[in-house]
Amino acid sequence: MIATCIFFKFTRTVLLGMAACLFVTTSVLAQTDPLPSWNNTGAKAAIVAFVDRVTAEDTPGYVPEVERIAVFDNDGTLWTEQPMYVQLAFALDRVKTEAATHPEWKDTQPFKAVLDNDMKALAATGEKGLVELVLATHSGMTTEEFQKIASDWIATARQPRFNKPYTELVYQPMLELLAYLRENGFKTFIVSGGGVEFIRPWAEQVYGVPPEQVIGSTIKTQFEMREGVSTLFRLPQIDFIDDKAGKPVAINQFIGRRPIAAFGNSDGDLEMLQWTTLGGTTTRFGLIVHHTDAEREYAYDRDSPFGRLDKALDAAADNNWTVVDMKADWKQIFPAK
Repeated sequence: MIATCIFFKFTRTVLLGMAACLFVTTSVLAQTDPLPSWNNTGAKAAIVAFVDRVTAEDTPGYVPEVERIAVFDNDGTLWTEQPMYVQLAFALDRVKTEAATHPEWKDTQPFKAVLDNDMKALAATGEKGLVELVLATHSGMTTEEFQKIASDWIATARQPRFNKPYTELVYQPMLELLAYLRENGFKTFIVSGGGVEFIRPWAEQVYGVPPEQVIGSTIKTQFEMREGVSTLFRLPQIDFIDDKAGKPVAINQFIGRRPIAAFGNSDGDLEMLQWTTLGGTTTRFGLIVHHTDAEREYAYDRDSPFGRLDKALDAAADNNWTVVDMKADWKQIFPAK
């Protein structure tokens, strides 16, 4: 009888110990998941498999750390781009702020449409009207002055649907992806159609991407000495549009290496994805964020005036790019606050 009791106590102790060990192991695995906001679907598996391949030394898929370049679009890929591009919202606010010193704007398009809150009339001015708005509101000051204006605006502006700062409406799964890639020897770049000097002031704090790793559209600047101080003065002229076919050109010019991974969400990223994945001899990866979650964010693709995803969505199937279904693949959209 005594021997039986000792046996059962011993067995119970062993089982409890095994259960505790299993619990600790499971907890550790959960804590070390580099992409905790991603559901365990094919998109997450494809990302992890790619990183495993390029970091496994002495294997055919291995890529030296110096060549591990990843490029990310910004609008719609790293943060929300609806109901309009964030920089466009900034330009509209700048028109209203500066209207008092430009009385002629009250009767001149596209400024009249902005001041009248007539988005239909603004849309009718087309790309030419939007460029005119940007040049009028983004020039006539030094680069330092513009960066302060942009920084002050981004710190106080609120997205209309969620009533939160735009920098709180970045995608938590993509923040984890940026960190995961960097932990595995990647250098991460932002390659955006937005203005480079609009993004640089806050990109490092929000994304962990330093200013020198941000590539974007630019307007012309001119060196000037003002009261003994050297400045760069922003001129009302377009210098470079970093969108569509411009993205590979900018990547080549500013990075000097063909990336091995590209992440986008729209037709504006098509050529960047093609440049990244359809050339070179190393392992390569392309991913498109497909906005399918109207409840937690927005649902749009082929017919959207902002972030249209049409040709690139078709190309994804042909080129084996991973398409993220936001509704199905992401546990959460925005960082928890």
